[in-house]
Amino acid sequence: MMAAARMALASYARLLPSSPSPLILARNRAGSFLPPPSSSAARSTRSIALFCSSSPLISSSDAATTPLPPQAVVEEAKNPAPAAAEGGAEKAEPTAEELVGLLDIRVGRVVKAWRHPEADTLYVEEVDVGEPEPRTICSGLVNYVPIEQLQDSNVIVLANLKPRNMRGIKSNGMLMAASDASHENVELLTPPEGSIPGERVWFGSEDEKDRQSDPASPNQVQKKKIWESVQPHLRTTDNCIAVLGEHPMRTSTGLVFCKSLQGARVS
Repeated sequence: MMAAARMALASYARLLPSSPSPLILARNRAGSFLPPPSSSAARSTRSIALFCSSSPLISSSDAATTPLPPQAVVEEAKNPAPAAAEGGAEKAEPTAEELVGLLDIRVGRVVKAWRHPEADTLYVEEVDVGEPEPRTICSGLVNYVPIEQLQDSNVIVLANLKPRNMRGIKSNGMLMAASDASHENVELLTPPEGSIPGERVWFGSEDEKDRQSDPASPNQVQKKKIWESVQPHLRTTDNCIAVLGEHPMRTSTGLVFCKSLQGARVS
């Protein structure tokens, strides 16, 4: 009978859930009282830990240096930043000192002068500027310069202006002159004694003669408004010398001047 009782008790014990080991109970008491993880849960936990260790979170400070994904790189190449698309920073505008080298300013000599038949304020001149034939130029100087003073005079000619039709006569250049603020007094610019017709005038020191750039074409002078950009910087000094800023206008024999106007504008 006792043997039968022990067998029944053993069978009943197998039906009860297994108790945790003392070591596990001790860990639960010291920690969170959670039951020990199953083997599948342990594997999941290890997988999550491995994933987190191989994919760290990106902080805001690291985001700027994180490489873009391939698609983002392609999109950036298709749509460049405005500065890159426009060739970077804007170029500085050329100065008057740089632009004046594009003007073809020459020594001239008036071969013949007469009143314009259709305009009371205009002279018509034939001017030797070192070319095979004299140039025809119209000048609004009737009220300022006696025709006797104009005839056979040495002058300064702006030679690469686009020709203009002035009351039926095509004018191929401009005689340069100084005038006061009220434009009541006008005097022609005069090259120094010994200047040769056709010689190109420059601004600066004697050494800068050989560093002149080639003049622009008449179309370029008009399109880029070169004369309009340079003219406001031309004037005469207290010694009546024509200058661009602080750079004197000169030929190979000396400085260009006017007769008596000081601090005058040049046009």
